[in-house]
Amino acid sequence: MADLAQLTELIEPEAKAEGLELVRVKMMGGTSDPTLQIMAERPDTRQLTLDDCARLSRRLSAVLDELEAEGRDPIEHAYRLEVSSPGIDRPLTRLKDYDDWKGHEARIVLAEKLEGRKVFSGDLTGSEGDQVLVDVQGLGPTRLPFALIQSAKLAMTDRLIKATAPLSAEGADKIEEETERPGDEPSEDFKVVED
Repeated sequence: MADLAQLTELIEPEAKAEGLELVRVKMMGGTSDPTLQIMAERPDTRQLTLDDCARLSRRLSAVLDELEAEGRDPIEHAYRLEVSSPGIDRPLTRLKDYDDWKGHEARIVLAEKLEGRKVFSGDLTGSEGDQVLVDVQGLGPTRLPFALIQSAKLAMTDRLIKATAPLSAEGADKIEEETERPGDEPSEDFKVVED
């Protein structure tokens, strides 16, 4: 199993060198299809272009290939590298995300029960110290310890879609529509995958 903290320490400076902020580093797919997923964004727009994904993917591939050649590969087995944007219904992985997305609805799952429940849904009202503030449906204003959050992501709402509209539609007339074939997985916002 790969050490995610070690991978994050390796990947974060590479993302910063490309002018990007790291959102998440995650190993997915288990043993059948191991995938190192890297989510990043531009700090000024909270968006990521396909060119950003491609540049970061090439940069990370070069670094990881060099480590492998030196016998210091941080991942012991074959895997795919996936670089993508966080997407509209993005994961909330950093304390600052709860301030950045204040006013938007989120679903938060805790590692252990708090007040008899593990799942909290409602509008984010920010953070205070190491607490996440949420106006939970049916419960009201609630404080959740950031350290207890197992996973959290924004809920897809019209308000969120409006807030995350692309900054530019330049080139939109050049996009070709692809027909999905049976068995194809749905695509994410932007994603570059390398084997």
